[in-house]
Amino acid sequence: MYEEHFPHKRYKHTLEFLQKIQPKPTRILDLGVRNPFSEVMEKQGHQVINTEGEDLDDNFSAVLNENVELVTAFEIFEHLLSPYTLLKAIKAKKLIASVPLNLWFAKAYQSKTDTRDRHYHEFEDWQFNWLLEKTGWKIIQTEKWANPVNKIGIRPVLRKFTPRYYIVYAERK
Repeated sequence: MYEEHFPHKRYKHTLEFLQKIQPKPTRILDLGVRNPFSEVMEKQGHQVINTEGEDLDDNFSAVLNENVELVTAFEIFEHLLSPYTLLKAIKAKKLIASVPLNLWFAKAYQSKTDTRDRHYHEFEDWQFNWLLEKTGWKIIQTEKWANPVNKIGIRPVLRKFTPRYYIVYAERK
């Protein structure tokens, strides 16, 4: 997945946000299969457990684990048809989640070769906030950042100024 396009800027922002919220070593359930950011969190001293690739729309047994302090979900919820059920089922008291924001000048991402690598949702910040609040989470801190690309054109210029990612720290009410 990251062979040619390792997301350095996104990882930098995500790690800085995580370090502000949870600087000490923590037992983390990271939604999604093991990935390079799992290793980044482990290098910071966190114990990271990843989900195994199960369809989180249908099987959310992993989030029923009460032995984790924090659940992380970095660019996962946009792939689910119904993130509501999963968010409601999480037993951990803390959540850090990031999502790509809906950009008016670009369509939702869709891989033509991998059916699991498609965005069913791309959120506006208020939509994601509402989803979290409706599923029992209190939003404590948020951040947004742009994701410029090194290409020529109108959309690449817009990407320099328009926030693309939204990250939220929330605690169970």
